Amino acid sequence: MNDITEHEFELEGEFIELIKLLKITGLCQTGGHAKMVVSEGRVKVDSESELRKKRKVRKGQTVEFENHRIRVV
Repeated sequence: MNDITEHEFELEGEFIELIKLLKITGLCQTGGHAKMVVSEGRVKVDSESELRKKRKVRKGQTVEFENHRIRVV
């Protein structure tokens, strides 16, 4: 069963880098782990696989990793 856990992240500023978002939300314990899962293609931004570690995530976008979905507000 693939239940998705929904999270909401309140963005302060224009954007946050993808690896920082994964770390700050606790989905990855370290920046190194976040870089690894992104480079392996395990993270999606707006339902598209994302391989850029420094991808800028902005308000209104959704990030998915494993069974978690983060809505950036």
